[in-house]
Amino acid sequence: MKAMLQFALRRAQKSIVIIVIAILASGGLGYWYFAKSNLPQSQLVAVTRGTISQEVTVTGNTKPEQSVDLAFEKSGKVAAVFAGVGDAVSAGMLLVKLDASELLASLAEAEANVDAQNAKLAELKSGTRPEEIQIDEIKVVNAASAFDDAKRGLIDKLNDAYTKSDDAVRNTADEFFSNPRSSNPQFNFSGTDPQLKSSLEHSRFLLESALADWNASLQALSLGSELGSYADAAKNNLGAIKSFLDGIALAINSLTPSSSAPQSTIDTYKANVATARANINAAIANLSSAVEKWRSQDSALTLAQNELALAKAGTVSEQVAAQEAAVKQAQAKRETIQAQIAKTVLYSPIAGVITKQEAKVGEIAPANVALVSVISKNKFEIDANVPEADIAKISLGNRARVSLDAYGSDVIFAARVGRIDPAETIVDGVPTYLVKFQFDDEDPRIKSGMTANIDIETVKKEGVLLLPQRVVVRKNNETIVTRRDTTGDREIKIEIGIRGTDGMIEVVSGLQEGDRIVVSSE
Repeated sequence: MKAMLQFALRRAQKSIVIIVIAILASGGLGYWYFAKSNLPQSQLVAVTRGTISQEVTVTGNTKPEQSVDLAFEKSGKVAAVFAGVGDAVSAGMLLVKLDASELLASLAEAEANVDAQNAKLAELKSGTRPEEIQIDEIKVVNAASAFDDAKRGLIDKLNDAYTKSDDAVRNTADEFFSNPRSSNPQFNFSGTDPQLKSSLEHSRFLLESALADWNASLQALSLGSELGSYADAAKNNLGAIKSFLDGIALAINSLTPSSSAPQSTIDTYKANVATARANINAAIANLSSAVEKWRSQDSALTLAQNELALAKAGTVSEQVAAQEAAVKQAQAKRETIQAQIAKTVLYSPIAGVITKQEAKVGEIAPANVALVSVISKNKFEIDANVPEADIAKISLGNRARVSLDAYGSDVIFAARVGRIDPAETIVDGVPTYLVKFQFDDEDPRIKSGMTANIDIETVKKEGVLLLPQRVVVRKNNETIVTRRDTTGDREIKIEIGIRGTDGMIEVVSGLQEGDRIVVSSE
C-alpha cells in the first residue's frame, strides 16, 4: 500500500512540472507575439527598387560662347567705320577699314607684271615664229657681208702698210746709205754718232729681208686667209721701220751745213724723213682701226649666227622653267600685297553684338591694340570652378540643371558639361578645375555675367535596390543595417553604391527587394 502511494505521488509531481513548463512556454510565445504586434510600423522601412541619381552642385557665371577682340597688325589711317557699340553683326561683316590707296596702286603694278611674265611664258612655249627666223637669217647675211667688207678693208690696210713701209725705207731712207740693199749697207754721214750709225746700218740690213718676206706673204693674201697673223706680222714690221726712221731723223737733225750738204739740202732731208715717218704712223693707226673693225664684225657675225641657231632650235626646257619661276615670283609678290591689303580691314569672325568700338574715321589706328570687341548673341555658356573633391565625378556630356539668381530658383535652364580643363586653377589656395557648361537652348533672358547655380547629374541608375541613408551605420569599417524577419532582428553587412541627392543610397549586395530594415531601436 505504501509503495502504491509513493508511485502515485511521483506521477503527480511529473504532471505538475509538465504543466508548469507548458504554461511558461505559452506565456513566452504570447509575449513575443504581442510584443511583435505592438512595434510601431514607422521604425521599419522596406528595401525598394527604383531610380537613383548623384549630383554635384557648383556656382559659376554666364559668359558668351564666343568673344573676340579685333586689332590691326599695322597702324594706319581709319577710312571708314561700319558698325558701333550695340549693333548686331553677322559673321564676315565688315567693321572697320583703313586707307589702302598706296597698296592698291602697288597691287595694280604687281598684277601687270604677272600678266607680262605670263605673256612671255606663253611666247616661249609657242616657240619661234617663221617671221622671226627669217629676220635672224637676214641679220646673218648682213653680218657676213659686213665681215667680208671688214676683211677687205684689213687686206687693203695691210697692203697699204707694206707700200708705205717700202717707200719709207727704199725710197726715202736709202738715199742716206751706200749699198742699202746689200749685206753691208753704209750710212753716208760720217759725222754721225758711231753707235747710232752702226745701229742704223744693222737695222737697214734686217729690214731688207723683212720687206722681202712681207711682200712675198702678201701675194697669197685673200679673204680666206688667217688675217690675224698677217696683222700681227705687219704691226711688228711697222714698229721696226718706225724705230729705224726715228734713228735716221735723229742723225739728220744732227747734221750741220757744209759744202757737200748745204742747209737747203738738210732741210729737204728732214722734210722727206718727216713725211716717211708720218706715213708709217698713219699706216700703224689705219691697221689698228682695220683690225678692230674686222674683229668687231667677226663677233657680230658669230652673234647673229648663234641667234639664228637658237631661233631654229626653239625654246629649251631650261628657258621655260626659268620663265615659270619668274611667273611664280611675280604671283608671290602680288599675293604678298593682297595679304597686306587684307590686313587693312577688320571683319567680324562671329555673329553677335559689338561691345566695344574705338575706331574713329580720320584717326591713326595703332598696331596690335584692340579697337573692336564682339560677343556672340544669345549663345552663352557658364564657367564654374569645381573643387578637386568633385571633379572626378564629372564627365563630358553630364546633364545639369541651372538656375540664375536674376530669375530665382524656380526658373530652370537645361545645360550639359561641354569642357573640362585638364590643368588646375588655384582659387583661395584650393585646387579647382574650370568646367564649361553649354545651355541646351538659346534664351534671350540669359545675359553675360549672370550668377548661375548648377546641379550636375553625374550618375543615374535605374532599377536598383534603394534604402534611406539614415538606416545605415558603420561598424568596424563595415556597412551595417538591422534586418527584421520571423526569427527577429539581425545585423546584416551590405555593400552600397552611389548616394542620391534625395537621401537614398544604392544597395549593391546583402539585401533583397522587400526586406524590412529597422530604423531605430525604440
